[in-house]
Amino acid sequence: MSRGRKKRILIAKPGLDGHDRGVKVVARALRNAGMEVIYAGLHQTPLQIVNAAIDEDVDAIGLSILSGAHNTIFPKIISFLKDRGASDILVFGGGTIPKKDLKNLKSLGIGEIFTTGTDTHEIIDYLDRTLKR
Repeated sequence: MSRGRKKRILIAKPGLDGHDRGVKVVARALRNAGMEVIYAGLHQTPLQIVNAAIDEDVDAIGLSILSGAHNTIFPKIISFLKDRGASDILVFGGGTIPKKDLKNLKSLGIGEIFTTGTDTHEIIDYLDRTLKR
């Protein structure tokens, strides 16, 4: 991350899940905290998300997954980032993700998973701590 510029975060809704209220709340909270947010929108494929992240030169990708496809989508994102030489982009996410899946997702390289009901301040604090200026 370049000194002096805002943290750039790509927020996306992968797959067929069309419920986007929560992700829009998170995007607004990140903007209000001084971060630059690029909202990729609904129904994005993992490859579209990674391409957008690289094109936008983001520091992190935040995924909102409510569809149950987290064990497929997160690994694909990590794999595409690795293939494109962009493993330095932090990946975090949230949504309806069972606690039993958290350890495996983190072992793949997902920075943090915020489950349903997480206060947006926790997400902001995490990004502030993790993405050093």
